[in-house]
Amino acid sequence: MKTLPPSDTTYLFLVRHGATDANLQQPYILQGQGINGPLSKLGVRQAAACSALLSEFPLSQVYASPMLRAQESAAAIAKPHQLPVQTAGDINECDVGRWEGLDWGSIERDFAEAYAYFRENPAKHGYLEGESYGDVAARVTPVLNGLLEKHRGESIVVVAHNVVNRVYLATLLGVPLELAPTIRQANCGVNIIRHNPQETVVTTMNAAFHLDGLTVG
Repeated sequence: MKTLPPSDTTYLFLVRHGATDANLQQPYILQGQGINGPLSKLGVRQAAACSALLSEFPLSQVYASPMLRAQESAAAIAKPHQLPVQTAGDINECDVGRWEGLDWGSIERDFAEAYAYFRENPAKHGYLEGESYGDVAARVTPVLNGLLEKHRGESIVVVAHNVVNRVYLATLLGVPLELAPTIRQANCGVNIIRHNPQETVVTTMNAAFHLDGLTVG
C-alpha cells in the first residue's frame, strides 16, 4: 500500500459512479435524481477496477451520494479498507427536471427553446424545471470543501456524479461554469485533489487507465 507523509495535506479522490444500464443505453438518457437503478454488469466491473486502483492508497473515509449507483460503487471501493460508506445527501446528481429519462435528441426536438437556452449557458439556464450548473455548484461546493477541512491530513474518497464532479472541478480550476460540460468524467474515472491551508490543486483529472479493456457484455 502506498503511504503518504504525515502532514496537513488532504487528498480527495473524487470518483464518478460506475455505469448503469441508462448510461449504456443508445441513445444515452438522462438519469438525474429520479432514475435510481443499480450498476450494470459493466459498472460492477468498473467499480472493481477502481477499487483495485484505490486499494493502494491509505484511505480513511469513503463518502457517496445517496443514489444507488454511487452507493454500490463506493461500497466496492471501501471494501479493501474495511470502511463504511458514509452518505452525503447534498452531492446527489443534478435535478434534470422534465428531461429525466429522455435523450438529447428528443430534448432538442421537443423542447427546442429551453434546450437552446441551456446550451447557451447551463450555469444560468438549467434543465427544464430542474437545476442549473450554478444551482449544483452552490449546493455541492460547500459540502466538498467542508470534507477537505474536516479530514485534514487524510486521504478520502467521494463517489458522486457527472454534473456534480464537473461543476466542482470547474470551480477549483477557475473555469467558467458555462464551460463545465466540456470537462469529461468517465464512469469510475478518478480525479485527485490536493488540499492544504495554502492551496487546493487538482492534480489529476478523469484518470481512466484502470478501465482499459473493460467492455459491455
